[in-house]
Amino acid sequence: MAVGFESVREAFIDVVRGQDGTGAATAIWHDGRWVADLWGGWTDSARTLPWQRDSIVMPYSVTKAFTAMAALVLVDRELLDLDDAVQRHWPQLRTPATVRELLSHQVGLVALAEPAPPELLLDWGGLCARLAAEEPLWTSGTAIGESALFYGHLVGELVRRVDGRPLGQFLRDEVCGPNGLDFAVGLSDPELGRVVELAGVESLVVDLDGPNRPALLRRALLNPPGALDPDTVNGTVFRRAAIPAINGHGTARAVAGLYAALLAGRIISPSLRDEATRAQASGVDRVMGGPERSWGLGFGVDDEGFGMGGIGGSVGWASTRDRYAFAFLTGTMGDHDRADAVETAFREVLGLPPL
Repeated sequence: MAVGFESVREAFIDVVRGQDGTGAATAIWHDGRWVADLWGGWTDSARTLPWQRDSIVMPYSVTKAFTAMAALVLVDRELLDLDDAVQRHWPQLRTPATVRELLSHQVGLVALAEPAPPELLLDWGGLCARLAAEEPLWTSGTAIGESALFYGHLVGELVRRVDGRPLGQFLRDEVCGPNGLDFAVGLSDPELGRVVELAGVESLVVDLDGPNRPALLRRALLNPPGALDPDTVNGTVFRRAAIPAINGHGTARAVAGLYAALLAGRIISPSLRDEATRAQASGVDRVMGGPERSWGLGFGVDDEGFGMGGIGGSVGWASTRDRYAFAFLTGTMGDHDRADAVETAFREVLGLPPL
């Protein structure tokens, strides 16, 4: 903890004490240095194993930013063009769309028309084939809607067809490994020993029926079933699998580190970063609902910066205006007020207005 930022630690301690399941971690990079890297609480619901520096946790859709980075690296290397037709690389895909539309959640492949068995969620080839044959819910480029469960398969299969490596391997080799980011999709045996149990997952299903939630959200997250089932997401088979819309696992420092690297002009060129973090499409998200929002190329964007939150309360964010990267990752499912409390404490140190 950097001198002068002790209030951030206090805010984080309050958050962890208020969680009745497993713990949390947070990391903040500001203007070229780390000012916070904190963790606390437990890695298991029985509260017998303390959260460690290298404990890793699944932050749900925070994973999508890492998945998008794989495609953006290929764009930066001129192996993929944002305005290419996805069908050029994936001819079996029934839905016409550009790479740009795919990365910015403009493609209507957000829910399956027919019920699918749970095992399809873990079957990369089977689910990609199903998505390729699926009828989209809208014409690409005419609306936005987060592909909550399938974004990773759509982008990841594109990456695999261009590069040859599965998405998880590409991330290890080209994004996370070279940049020292402890984040992975499809865990190895050593990584499985560091995983935090997710607590309160069953509450997420109840939250799908909130007052501003479209009916499409339930369809988008629960078919195939498993993504919001505690036994599934805390199971070894799920953790080993590649479901890169949601099941990356990592540390808060790794998530903030991704955004810090982007702010510093690393991983991809600054020009492509600027394009990726510019609004590509805006409107009311047909899956998530709520107020109007804007999507960049794999990130939610606004006037202050870019990032990605996950159901359950985790978030990764870069403030381009105030030059900081922030991450809050939690093992106990809940709202985003906890992350906001920690980030607000940090902003108060800098004399910035609250969120």
